[in-house]
Amino acid sequence: MGVSGQTRFLTVTVNKMIPCSLAVWSAIAAALLAVKAVLLALAPRLLLFLANSDKSSLSPLEYFLAQQFSIYLCAIVLTLVLNIPSPKPPVPSAETDDSAGLTHQPMLYPLSIASLLSAFCSYNTKDVGSLSTIFFLVNLAIGLWGAWEVIFANSTSISKTTGADKHTSAFIFGNTSAASSQKKSLKNK
Repeated sequence: MGVSGQTRFLTVTVNKMIPCSLAVWSAIAAALLAVKAVLLALAPRLLLFLANSDKSSLSPLEYFLAQQFSIYLCAIVLTLVLNIPSPKPPVPSAETDDSAGLTHQPMLYPLSIASLLSAFCSYNTKDVGSLSTIFFLVNLAIGLWGAWEVIFANSTSISKTTGADKHTSAFIFGNTSAASSQKKSLKNK
């Protein structure tokens, strides 16, 4: 085997190893962050022990921030798990949408869910004053905008005959009369 044969062998070996090592890193990072999130959510007093503090309990602010941090750590864990490189990923990869040339954000689902959960927890926390209101409003805006993006943005379910969005003509929205009247006017022409 000559020099070019050795170079080709090394290139093939490295190319096969990189996705595998990235998958292992993603899995281990997700596991470690999940442990940290669970500890912060279920045992926030562990912060006092690790900080060598003389205090006997967490302040409401410390407890609130530990809770918020654990929610967002869970979102990062979910993003890492759903985007582990593999031959067939569990969710569609970030490919471009043919119609608009846009890419899909891999953190859209986890961050939207975490923001809505964080907004709910912030709304129910009254011990930290206006901080919980600020967290509630910001997280609610992020979560609702993300939910809107998931449901309506870049919709591929548009009627070819009427041009209406099929999401809004179904149950809950009940906009079937508008689509049907457009179809009738198209048939009459």
